[in-house]
Amino acid sequence: MRVLFWGTPGFATAALRALLGEGFDVVGVVTQPDRAVGRSRSKLEPSAVKMVAVAEGIPVLQPEKPRGDEFMAQLSALAPDVSVVVAYGHIIPRVAIELPRLGTLNIHASLLPALRGAGPIQAAIRDGLGETGVTIMQMVPKLDAGPILLQARTPVLADETAGELTLRLSELGAGALIEALALLELGLAKPEPQDEDLVTYAPKLTRDSARVDWTRSAHEVGSHVRAYDPKPGAWGRINGTEVKLFGARVAPRGSSRNPGDVIAIDSEGMLVACGGGAVRIVAVQPAGKRRLSPQEWAHGRAIAIGDRFDTGAVTPA
Repeated sequence: MRVLFWGTPGFATAALRALLGEGFDVVGVVTQPDRAVGRSRSKLEPSAVKMVAVAEGIPVLQPEKPRGDEFMAQLSALAPDVSVVVAYGHIIPRVAIELPRLGTLNIHASLLPALRGAGPIQAAIRDGLGETGVTIMQMVPKLDAGPILLQARTPVLADETAGELTLRLSELGAGALIEALALLELGLAKPEPQDEDLVTYAPKLTRDSARVDWTRSAHEVGSHVRAYDPKPGAWGRINGTEVKLFGARVAPRGSSRNPGDVIAIDSEGMLVACGGGAVRIVAVQPAGKRRLSPQEWAHGRAIAIGDRFDTGAVTPA
């Protein structure tokens, strides 16, 4: 089976490696263009998917947008039997979706129709779900709305961060993809339409959505911080400084202090009061600085016990 692979970030590499490991003929990779990195923005960095493709000698296409006569001619020349899309990062036009004779499959990191959209992994943790998974679906022009071929489920572990869950779902999705392709090749796939009455959404992450609301319960604050860990990082403002927060754990004891109050700073982290209970923050990253332990931050006299994180609205810079 000739497979055209579309993907960009590290999450997509497990699926690409699985295809290669199972002997599929990956005839090409479509990924986003190399992006400028570093403070000077002078160095171009390839996507994680491109690095795998180059190492394996697979032709790589990197259009700014996946459309146009020239691009479609390049796809047609590859003559794929099926396309596989994993976190590519652009909307793919109908003509490209329908080009392969077996259509286009997509790996989505939720149990559709729940959590359609760009941030399903973060939403699963932030919303306190006990279970999530991956869906292999037939791609259609409407976002994450195609018929379902296969799903694989997994619990969301206690105190799991988005980074940790991403790694698990990446491997889970790779295995499910291989199974779905086998069913498709044998003519045994039975696509099931999604129930539109059960649709929920996980919108794209924004700076505002990552801000911590300390008036919420400790469980909600802890889930929120872990949902944005490691990227883009949940954040708060204290003593006029914005700081990203990592490694949140609900404290075993409650607190009668005001939401946002820094109760303790020790070798285990920083204890902060919430609307109900308290959370312990293991690491911080003040704006413009490296990641630190709260003790290191306190030794620099940027924070002290009794200081309070802002709980009011902040206008994004």
